[in-house]
Amino acid sequence: MPGGGLIGRKHEGGVAVLTLQREEKLNALSSALEAELLDALLDEAVRNSRCIVFVGAGKAFSAGADINEFRGSDPASIAQYYAETGDVYEHIAALRVPTIAAIHGWCLGGGLELALAVDFRIADESATFGLPEVALGILPSSGGTHRLVRVLGPAKAKELMLLGRRFDAEEARRLGLVTEVVPAGRALERSLEIGRELAELPPLAVQTAKQAADVMLEASREAGMLIERLAYAALAQTPEAKDAVEEFTRRDRRP
Repeated sequence: MPGGGLIGRKHEGGVAVLTLQREEKLNALSSALEAELLDALLDEAVRNSRCIVFVGAGKAFSAGADINEFRGSDPASIAQYYAETGDVYEHIAALRVPTIAAIHGWCLGGGLELALAVDFRIADESATFGLPEVALGILPSSGGTHRLVRVLGPAKAKELMLLGRRFDAEEARRLGLVTEVVPAGRALERSLEIGRELAELPPLAVQTAKQAADVMLEASREAGMLIERLAYAALAQTPEAKDAVEEFTRRDRRP
């Protein structure tokens, strides 16, 4: 796959790796970068992968949105932005396959919102997080406010958004914001390890479990139980489930 432009694309087995490539701006999220990211997500090879990893080139995951691009914008142009490239984060959140953010260096503002849109966040010890939007007179608006409250609850989300303080990878782990913290320089390596592990699992079961988990917060207990049982009934009839059970049984019988 092509590696040029603002988004690099490559495959590691069944894992697609999408790299933010705007190093001179610490991978600031411009509309041009978002447009290329959206194109990458529509690429057939990426869509057919078993897992997608997002990583930043150079010294940062992403230092946030390119605020100079929106200076002086009127409400109509901002609405148009969200109708076009600004909706890429919702496309990421809606992907059927599991997604991972490999985070190092700055992960601020829109960069943190991008990370919040994925399923797993692997941060190395160099990672620094923060949401500076309120201090700039705005708020996280690429799904970040919604997703931060879902992950941390309203009280902690308000603390991080309103005070805007920066925090390190270990604090992010304690908060439950990141899945795992690894030594500096190992975020992508570890993300690929997890990605390959996910790629080996029955794909329909992975996709269904991910989608079920995503809707559970909005579901009542009764609806949640119904989703589980219907999904189980459908998955249990698939060839991949039957093959997985047979393989598990063979392994369990080995001395």
